[in-house]
Amino acid sequence: MSYPQFYELVCKRYSCRDFDAQHPVDDALVRAVVETAQLAPSACNRQPWRFVAVRNEAVRARMLAKSRPAFMDAPVLLVCLGDHDEAWHRPSDNKDHTDVDIAIAVEHICLAASALDMATCWVCSFDVEAVREALELPAHLEPVALIPLGFANPESAQPAKIRKPVDDILTWETL
Repeated sequence: MSYPQFYELVCKRYSCRDFDAQHPVDDALVRAVVETAQLAPSACNRQPWRFVAVRNEAVRARMLAKSRPAFMDAPVLLVCLGDHDEAWHRPSDNKDHTDVDIAIAVEHICLAASALDMATCWVCSFDVEAVREALELPAHLEPVALIPLGFANPESAQPAKIRKPVDDILTWETL
């Protein structure tokens, strides 16, 4: 893949909030996008992540009862779990890198989904305890993000990306 193709893919990825509930996502596609998370780098290669693909509407309803029910239209809801027991902790200050590692893996998933003409959205505003209870999670696994996965509603337009100019976020040698 060339840089222009990669750049086009990055531009194509957006936070979809309107999914086509009538267009299913088969298991092979779910597996394909999660395989890219498996390839993501992580601190000391600890790979402190787990992913649960949830299709069951009753489970999803319990997970999202106090959160974002709009994402119920996505055929699959990926629950991204961080394993704090497996994560690397920086020796100088004991910083837990679970969230950093999960973020890298999840963005791999989002880009892979875009490459397969699917849509995603990072969802971090959700009731952690509701997800924990619905999935009967052990204490060492933390729900970090929910990623609705599916195909965008063809009648919805992709929103414009509003980003800061590169010169506002990049400096040379010093801040």
